[in-house]
Amino acid sequence: MKNNLNNIPFWQQKSLSEMTESEWESLCDGCGKCCYRKFIEGRGKRERLYYTRIACNLLDLKTGKCGDYCHRFKIEKDCTKLTKKNLPDFKWLPSTCAYRLLYENKPLFDWHPLISNNPNSVKLAGVMIENGIHERDVIDWFDYIVDDIQLK
Repeated sequence: MKNNLNNIPFWQQKSLSEMTESEWESLCDGCGKCCYRKFIEGRGKRERLYYTRIACNLLDLKTGKCGDYCHRFKIEKDCTKLTKKNLPDFKWLPSTCAYRLLYENKPLFDWHPLISNNPNSVKLAGVMIENGIHERDVIDWFDYIVDDIQLK
């Protein structure tokens, strides 16, 4: 998606707050990582964020797409909408996330579909979480931790 201004892509011309809804939505690379469950343990300096391979029940584990994107907030009560206003609150977004990258003034990765022009490039680049499991099939979340980071 390039604008006419010297064929510079919109994400390099505009701030996140200046983007149209369509441009904003197109930033999502479709990795599905935001739809995997995370949890925080501890407080203060001992606070850790844990990423799991436990997916929202609506997530298609093969494609990284929501099974009912239009109705997700009605079906999954804890589904959260990422917006231009609340983006700073989403410190848990993966380091590969286009929203986070642009917010931090970093470039998109070459495998991002906006750059590669290939909707399967995220999967081909190995960015998607492997061996995901739906939340409804999990008993002990600690068995499914894939990464953790110190928050403070």
